Amino acid sequence: MLDNPRSHGLWEKTAPAAPVTTRLEGLETADAVIVGGGYTGLSAALHLAEAGAGVVLLEATEIGFGGAGRNVGLINAGMWVMPDDFPKELGPVYGERALTLLGNGPRLVREMISKHQIECELVENGTLHMAVGPEGLKELEERARQWQSRGAPVSILGAAETERRVGSSAYAGALLDMRAGTLQPLAYARGLAHAAVKAGAKLFTGSAVTSADINGEKHVVRTAQGAVSADWVIVATDAYSTGPWSVIRNEQVHLPYFNLATRPLSDNILRSILPGREGCWDTKEVLSSFRMDRGGRLVFGSVGALRGPGTAVHKSWAKRSLARLFPQLGDIEFEAEWYGQIGMTDNALPRLHKFDRNVIGFCGYNGRGIAPGTTFGKVLAEHVLGRISEADMPLPISDPKLPSLRPLKEAYYEAGAQIAHFAGERF
Repeated sequence: MLDNPRSHGLWEKTAPAAPVTTRLEGLETADAVIVGGGYTGLSAALHLAEAGAGVVLLEATEIGFGGAGRNVGLINAGMWVMPDDFPKELGPVYGERALTLLGNGPRLVREMISKHQIECELVENGTLHMAVGPEGLKELEERARQWQSRGAPVSILGAAETERRVGSSAYAGALLDMRAGTLQPLAYARGLAHAAVKAGAKLFTGSAVTSADINGEKHVVRTAQGAVSADWVIVATDAYSTGPWSVIRNEQVHLPYFNLATRPLSDNILRSILPGREGCWDTKEVLSSFRMDRGGRLVFGSVGALRGPGTAVHKSWAKRSLARLFPQLGDIEFEAEWYGQIGMTDNALPRLHKFDRNVIGFCGYNGRGIAPGTTFGKVLAEHVLGRISEADMPLPISDPKLPSLRPLKEAYYEAGAQIAHFAGERF
């Protein structure tokens, strides 16, 4: 997008086209105006339009431009934090409510893909959280225990079964989550957009919001060449927020994450690496992730930004790491490379903000945007429709909280990933 091959990489090359959209010009009226064309905004637009509401969605750049079009494509249940930490952080009512909703998130994603016939390379064979050493396995055993106590279909695999499924002997075991899976993330976002348009929503791209105010009982959201008058405003911009709600971006610490995609692998190698096509990531502090796409490309990622000296450092590390994990690959060539920013909150949990009367939004997905974004978009639609009260929302309403030393932390994450990858896999 924007003639930048490192913004969306493989996903831009292989996703079906987005619906044809234009820039907002003139005045539109709606029941709800949605700001942001990622999973949350598109899910909200689709659910509102299906219920007969008038919907206008404004996207500053293109559909899926932010994290929705750049992520690994893992449809995860829950968040990074342990299940038992939800009630500790959010209280017993909100904690269990949010955990149940997010645990069922992948099911909603699958239902929407099926209902709207979205072509997005969906694979429903689960995900594997890979244990690095005894400590990593101990962590996963506790995570599995906490999910199993709530009836979730998760299990711990031993080293031998993990090697059979993955094609590498590098791991002490894995947590298999059968709720989860993989998809082509940009294709999913564009599919939601097509479904929303078909349901009657109006989508405008290249339409960054410049200001928002109130005129009588209506909210007026303005762009450079137009405006929308609406009863409700849904703010769905998350880590890429700018303009009137840039506080959302400022309350999150950006963690850069990159992905590299190999050329399509031979049938022989595909039989030995992820034959079940599970999506994987490990327990390292500077984690790695890997999965296959439908074309047989191995998509390998980690923390870091592909810019400046980081480009060479991270690509060199990736080749060394893949050679250790999968020696059967031989000489590795990458077909595509891209990166984006993950917005991290101070407790690794999402937020619900009420910015004004009838101005509301979720944010802070901490790298878990697909299922939570889809789910919270539906929740926001149901709230606007009057089906869910504020008291029944899955998270408590909170004020944006700015982290201390945010620019320093972001520089540290980017530089730290370079240092870790410069030294990693050399011995």
